Amino acid sequence: MKVDSFRFVSPLIKRYYQLSRVTKALPIPFTPLGKPLAESRLSLVTTGGLYHLGHDRPFDQERERREPAWGDPSYRVLPTDMDLREAGVSHLHINPTDVLADVNILLPIERMKELVAEGRVGSLAAKAYSFMGYQGFPADHSGWKERYGPEVLDALHAERVDGVLLTSA
Repeated sequence: MKVDSFRFVSPLIKRYYQLSRVTKALPIPFTPLGKPLAESRLSLVTTGGLYHLGHDRPFDQERERREPAWGDPSYRVLPTDMDLREAGVSHLHINPTDVLADVNILLPIERMKELVAEGRVGSLAAKAYSFMGYQGFPADHSGWKERYGPEVLDALHAERVDGVLLTSA
């Protein structure tokens, strides 16, 4: 099956990305898991723009509509025991239909709980985190690097998380 990564973006943005040269930041930061997966506490992080309906505000799509070169760098905390029917999608660059039908596509809470029940993963952290992956045109990751990333990292450390499963929209 052919995947069209640009299906939900404007032709201008599609062309820009097709013509752009991407410089990868190397080396990719990687830390091996320090203990067996079956003894590890994992958390979930997504760039799918998910938020908890009725409990948190959506990502700022209005500003992005006014300023298409801007993307909301903030994050949302999602309790891993939340009713998944209370998940909202606030992301102008993805079609939310399938995600709203099954949130596990972007935040596999139920699948992770199954792995914990099977003893394949030690435990699931009480909190998951959601970012809105679009960070402007061209992308500005300074908010993630300088404020929001460190805040989430501190929260993960406080919850004694050993590893993170990152899903991307």
